Amino acid sequence: MSKFKDKSLNLHKKNIGKLDILPNIKLNTKNDLSLAYTPGVSYPCLEIKKDKQKAYLYTTKGKTVTIITDGSAVLGLGNIGPEAALPVMEGKSALLYHFSGVQAVPLALDTQDPEEIIKTAKLISPNYSAIMLEDISAPNCVEIEKRLQKELDIPVFHDDQHGTAIVVSAALINALKVVKKDINTIKVVVSGLGAAGSAIIKLLTKLGVKEIYGYDILGVVNKNKYDKYDSLVKSLIDGKYLLTNNSANDLGDLLENKDVFIGVSAKNILKPNMIKKMNKDSIIFAMANPDPEIIPELAKKAGARIVGTGRSDYPNQINNVLVFPGLMKGVIENKIRSITDDIKIITVKAIANLVKEEALSEENILPDIFDKRVVTSIVEAIKKKA
Repeated sequence: MSKFKDKSLNLHKKNIGKLDILPNIKLNTKNDLSLAYTPGVSYPCLEIKKDKQKAYLYTTKGKTVTIITDGSAVLGLGNIGPEAALPVMEGKSALLYHFSGVQAVPLALDTQDPEEIIKTAKLISPNYSAIMLEDISAPNCVEIEKRLQKELDIPVFHDDQHGTAIVVSAALINALKVVKKDINTIKVVVSGLGAAGSAIIKLLTKLGVKEIYGYDILGVVNKNKYDKYDSLVKSLIDGKYLLTNNSANDLGDLLENKDVFIGVSAKNILKPNMIKKMNKDSIIFAMANPDPEIIPELAKKAGARIVGTGRSDYPNQINNVLVFPGLMKGVIENKIRSITDDIKIITVKAIANLVKEEALSEENILPDIFDKRVVTSIVEAIKKKA
């Protein structure tokens, strides 16, 4: 591990981070300068003054997004602040460009006040074709995304929230094909009801799942504890996304006779004896990062038919990188103002459909992260919708 740490630190130190901002024009002659700067630059300025939409044609706005964080919920590291969050934002930017050609500028804000973040995002929005929110703690991230979607004329996407929901949904659709179960009849338990968990529950409901139960730090979700819950869990109960009429006392009780466990919570909370209580051919998505709710070997030994995690060293990696490059490219190219449930569902199906039924198996429910068809398929699906 110490060699790996040294390699990683050297990689980041060698080029002073993972990103560069470089001109894409020649500036070798006076004519070059005249065209790119004065007096030539006045012409695109005046065109944009007449029609703001022309900024997409004449400036980097047309191919650039910003990735905004406050450093309050970074990977598995927690609230480490804006400066410490920058390596992750640079990494996300590099992934976005590598897979889709969309440029991203990281923006780590020195505030964790939702109103300040909303105000800042609105003030800088003329520079970008979309905004990605990243590693902002719940419930603040949900309110920020919701407000910005309403108040801006460019798309706003929270990857930890909706990227996770989309890739989990795609994985579940294909896993159900393998175990031959109907999405309308399965019983699902979601552990972890923050931004990701709540978004997963809402999207699965839109896709046809009718029976979803919740589990969080306060235990099994039921109405008796309503006053103790934060706004996210209350919204799930109020909107009837979660069933609360159960007598389960703990996670093991809750999983009895259920078909699917989806974890976006904490490592090692799912035990083999709990899986043994589930229905035959159970599906386990244990996505706590970097250590899952249960390691796949134990889950399979306990009787789980399909197991997915967020890790690349196990089969069925359920990773947001399958989502955000294609989604961002699709909404930018088609000038989509808001990322609606319809856009999310289109993306879910585009990802799921890339694994043909004859190729589906217990260890192959999603396309490979490096499959170049993923971005193209998502972009084409969004284009048809647009």
